[in-house]
Amino acid sequence: MASNKPHRLPSAAKHMRADARKHAKNMARKAKLKDTEKALNAAVAAGNKEEASKALSACFAQLDKAAKTRVIHSNKADRKKSRLTARVAKMAEASKEA
Repeated sequence: MASNKPHRLPSAAKHMRADARKHAKNMARKAKLKDTEKALNAAVAAGNKEEASKALSACFAQLDKAAKTRVIHSNKADRKKSRLTARVAKMAEASKEA
């Protein structure tokens, strides 16, 4: 993100360095969030209730942390939590019937 171009003011260069650090942290948090969602989706696809509930809890934690640090919007976090909960509930209901 930060370029090698000299900046007019030292503070501009400092902002570029800070922005690069923030960007790296935000991307790392998003990647971790996506990994937990993938684990949840795999557990749901496998039909494993215990693993799905653990993955759902981990996913909630990652969504809340991402929303708290404003990596994602809080409404998006709430929407994802609602949809993921519904998916796990549907999987649990389907396994009861079978």
